[in-house]
Amino acid sequence: FLDDPFNDRFGLIDLAPSLKNHLRGRVGAGCAANHFRHAQLAQQALEREVQADLDAAGVERKDFRFFVAFAGEVMDGYGRLLGYVNVEKKEAPRPPDYNSRLLTAGVALPYFIWPNINPFRRQGSLIEAVPVPGTAALVASRESALRAARLAVRAARAEQRGVFDGADPLRLAPFELRFLAGRRAPNRWVIDLSSDSDVLLPPQRYIEIANEEDRLYVPAEYVPLWVERGWRRG
Repeated sequence: FLDDPFNDRFGLIDLAPSLKNHLRGRVGAGCAANHFRHAQLAQQALEREVQADLDAAGVERKDFRFFVAFAGEVMDGYGRLLGYVNVEKKEAPRPPDYNSRLLTAGVALPYFIWPNINPFRRQGSLIEAVPVPGTAALVASRESALRAARLAVRAARAEQRGVFDGADPLRLAPFELRFLAGRRAPNRWVIDLSSDSDVLLPPQRYIEIANEEDRLYVPAEYVPLWVERGWRRG
């Protein structure tokens, strides 16, 4: 399928020419093997982190516990729990969650979805969680967890580690594989966390924000809230 996902025998998919051209440069021969290799590396990295925590806890596997902090939404459209997973550790200091550790290791790509990340998920209501137009970069720079995650991804890219491997980087983001396989266009709008813009880019224009850590995706059902706040549809 990934050799030629735009073949009509898989069914039609309505994508803008710019997005289709972008994806054509990433799929093709070897794309599936590339995706599998990076998936294996991510799985192995997660298993190492969990095993290290298990060893440090000094307990039997059956007595080892995880701690999950849920995001603004508990479940996504695929029925998956949306949470930050960590080892259960009541005494300080608590280590970074596994999500953050994988980003630091360079074996995972960020996929920030509003309002499921701080500082947005800590607000008292969805309306309060919408940033003032033009302040997204400032808000993102002030929130320690989001800032650390974005810096970790930048460091991995600069050092050509993991998904940014200079010889064989990850060619297709997981969400791109999902919408291609589902024969549907992406449906989340996106803003640029590195910019003071007040524009919400339409879903198929996410590629205009070059770096994954600068993209904040906004589900379509929340776009009216952002527009009411003063954001403009691109």
